[in-house]
Amino acid sequence: MDARDGTPPRNVEHYVDPTPFNPAVTEEMTAEQERFYQASQWQIMWWKFKRHKIAVWSGVVLILFYLCVPFAEVIAPYGPNSRDSQHLFAPPQVVHMFHEGSFVGPFVYGMTSEIDMETLQWVFTENTEDVQRIRFFCRGASYEFWGLFDADFHLFCPAEGGTLFLIGTDRLGRDQFSGLVYGARLSLTVGLVGVTISIVLGLFFGGIAGYFGGILDSMIQRMIEIIRSLPELPLWMALSAALPVTWGPIWIYFGLTIILGLLDWPGLARAVRSKLLSLREEEYAKAAVLMGAKPKRVITRHLLPGFTSHIIASATLSIPAMILGETALSFLNLGLRRPAISWGVLLNEAQNISVVTVYPWLMAPVIPIIIVVLAFNFLGDGLRDAADPYK
Repeated sequence: MDARDGTPPRNVEHYVDPTPFNPAVTEEMTAEQERFYQASQWQIMWWKFKRHKIAVWSGVVLILFYLCVPFAEVIAPYGPNSRDSQHLFAPPQVVHMFHEGSFVGPFVYGMTSEIDMETLQWVFTENTEDVQRIRFFCRGASYEFWGLFDADFHLFCPAEGGTLFLIGTDRLGRDQFSGLVYGARLSLTVGLVGVTISIVLGLFFGGIAGYFGGILDSMIQRMIEIIRSLPELPLWMALSAALPVTWGPIWIYFGLTIILGLLDWPGLARAVRSKLLSLREEEYAKAAVLMGAKPKRVITRHLLPGFTSHIIASATLSIPAMILGETALSFLNLGLRRPAISWGVLLNEAQNISVVTVYPWLMAPVIPIIIVVLAFNFLGDGLRDAADPYK
């Protein structure tokens, strides 16, 4: 009887498997389940990353940009400092496909130039009778490929005796598009080199502070607080201005990357330190110590892999910050200078607002900078989620 209302209990039917229990029988898994359980950590990260569509497309965009680094000479139709005295401040030439109703293929119209004696400015007029077809996989301006050998092969070239200024020219007649392609070589690699220095220093000092603690932790934390208390942009400017003016472009480039890397590691070091303080108390870390593992092995093999997602996110967010830092310094004429080419050096031409209002194409380097920074941010979100074991 039910103690609450005195009614008889209900008979609830339930299924009982009559087959005897056999502990040697294993549960059958589908092919997809077996593939997942046998996959490595990196395979699982790749599968999770592919589900983040924005991050995947951001990675594709960055790959396309980074192809300019080894193949800038092939992609650019002109040299980085090639000048055309007849086309100073020439406007961008529009690529057309049809001429007078018939298909011609990719081509641009020629330009006629003359000086306006009242304003003393070059005036360019499109000549619709001069059809200049764009040549592909052609021979054009000669260059020295990676300083190894001379070549003249290009992905595309202007017509014979014609011009091809896709983003216009600057005050000396230098092609802006070729400058953007060559500028990617320095602007994109400065972030990779700088973030490598930052990660190495951040993991080293953060690992020591978080694992050993005590006076070492206090000294490293005070050093981090001093560095982070200094205003970032003025410190960059001061250190960049301290570089010898007699240095060549390559030495200035390495000097900038070292400066950016040395000033970016405190944030990562503090995050590493706080995470190691909690992870070193875990059972697996204590077991490794009791088994005789040295501190270096405990940190690198047991503790650091525990927050790989944070390291990846910090790296992908630091790269665009360093790109923006180099751009700002070069724009202020404190970083790279001609004949070195970077996106910041190209933006240096647009310091005068009156020039920008008349020749707006000089602001073209802003567009790839924005695209690369956004792509790195989206890529960082996707990599962080893929490396997070709880997602």
